[in-house]
Amino acid sequence: MTAPATLTHTLAARDLRVDTVAGHPVLKGVSYEIAPGEVLALVGESGSGKTTAGLAALGHFRRGLVHTGGTVSLQSDDGEPVSVLEVGDRERRSLRGSTVAYIPQDPAASLNPALRIGRQIGEVLETHGYGTSAAERSARIAEVLAEVGLPDDESYQRRYPHELSGGQQQRVGIAMAFACRPSVVVLDEPTTGLDVTTQTLVLRTVAALTTEHDTAALYITHDLAVVATIAHRVAVLRHGEVVECGSAEEVLRAPSHAYTRELVTAVPHLDGTGATSTSAAERPESVTPESAGSNGAEPDGVGSNGASADSAEPDSAEPDSAEPDSADSNGTQPGDAAPAATGGDRARTPVLSVSGLSVSYGDHRVLHDVSLDVRAGECLMLLGESGSGKTTLSQCVAGLGEPHAGTVSLSGSPLATSTQRRTAEQLRSVQYVFQSPYSSLNPRKTIAQSVELPLRTLTDLDATARSARVAETLERVRLDPAFGDRLPDELSGGQRQRAAIARALVTTPEVLLCDEVTSALDVSVQATIVDLLCELRRELGTAMLFVTHNIALARHVADRIAVLRGGEVVESGTVDEVLGSPSHEYTRELLANTPRM
Repeated sequence: MTAPATLTHTLAARDLRVDTVAGHPVLKGVSYEIAPGEVLALVGESGSGKTTAGLAALGHFRRGLVHTGGTVSLQSDDGEPVSVLEVGDRERRSLRGSTVAYIPQDPAASLNPALRIGRQIGEVLETHGYGTSAAERSARIAEVLAEVGLPDDESYQRRYPHELSGGQQQRVGIAMAFACRPSVVVLDEPTTGLDVTTQTLVLRTVAALTTEHDTAALYITHDLAVVATIAHRVAVLRHGEVVECGSAEEVLRAPSHAYTRELVTAVPHLDGTGATSTSAAERPESVTPESAGSNGAEPDGVGSNGASADSAEPDSAEPDSAEPDSADSNGTQPGDAAPAATGGDRARTPVLSVSGLSVSYGDHRVLHDVSLDVRAGECLMLLGESGSGKTTLSQCVAGLGEPHAGTVSLSGSPLATSTQRRTAEQLRSVQYVFQSPYSSLNPRKTIAQSVELPLRTLTDLDATARSARVAETLERVRLDPAFGDRLPDELSGGQRQRAAIARALVTTPEVLLCDEVTSALDVSVQATIVDLLCELRRELGTAMLFVTHNIALARHVADRIAVLRGGEVVESGTVDEVLGSPSHEYTRELLANTPRM
């Protein structure tokens, strides 16, 4: 084994090359280095290979990938450089968690549902021999929970993952990663599913821990607003190559590469700028199986442990897959919110009406007497942080939640609390798009089978008509119908989400419930989805309840905003009213915590 050269950085990758087993390049000579206490943001869209480049720091490559060249070296606890890709499996495993740690995008994938959270953090400490006694490890568990902004008392440590919100689960995952005070931490989109308040806390925590302990951090992300908040330097990855690298100030304010400029332009802003797709003249074709490589598989990621990842086929990158027309026939530009319902429309009965909705889990009240209306062609953004009850509310509307007090009505007709007691027409008219396409699509069914299922169960269309509708809907979300023959794990994250949206759209619903549907998407694909949703409102008059923590999307997708806190609507009004002159302190806090470029 060749000894690596002496390191001047905690982590250094040199000319890293990775191919699929079929011989398609995923990484084409990627190099990066991170000094102690420094945060390097590795930016790129789905398919760019950024997760593959990051996981190389742990000496891990997903099944189906082959390391074909280059080195990755890190500084061990004793100060000596270690060539991660050349050491034996046992030594590599001992490095993971103690010297180099990983934080996945999906917190549920990193937590054992059968173990209490305190025990899970304790196992990390025990595995890597942290401390000299159980008392010392117990103290560290409490300390690291406090470091990530969670209660450190024993009763909280005894909770199971399912008893925590998504944001709390992610903070537990971050606590596990930092528990042994590693020299290097790889963060793979760790704030993607977090509300702005929790995201701000997590970013501050990561920044403080990396500075205090001289930890080198590789922050994998597509969120350039987050990059502006936390990163010292930025490396932009496209099709497996670093196309631009420099300080965060240089790359974000004066990008030199056209691709970087495109990413910066697509970032949504509170003032309504950004979130635009490329123009019609620049627009690539929709994703086709050929453009996604030989097998369309998704080699980026952790694989068997369930951590989420982006596709690593270099030719399946999202920028080449999902751009709609830059304007429709009436001249509305992509990213512009669809016109609100007219005065006459507003006088009509709302398509969706929620009145006095209350939900409790035992003695814990989740929703308190919530009321709201959404009219045809209108989008109401339901805004709130983790645990505010916004997903519970949307699931009650869909008939997926717990029994509730109050009423949910569709065009004036009350809906049963459960889908099992709703008519086929009601089920067809109210459709739900979930946050995570990784868990919402059946891994054993092809995309076409999943998209067709609502048509089979809720309509009387014959097989030929169903097949035509599936193909038409896939095209509508910018997926080639040939992708219908593939399984979900053969698509990138962005492609899976578009397939999930197609499944909801295939019945042409009157009400579309969108639960954080853009949170896991890179900025240009996010812009495409926003364009698509606005197009549906214009063309079909679809009423939309858009559940999100991303306030920056408000002017691009919504007419009105309802702010939910602790299960209560604390403020509501038009987008201009809520963003321009918020009346509630909580709303002002959300706006203050929103990352900005």
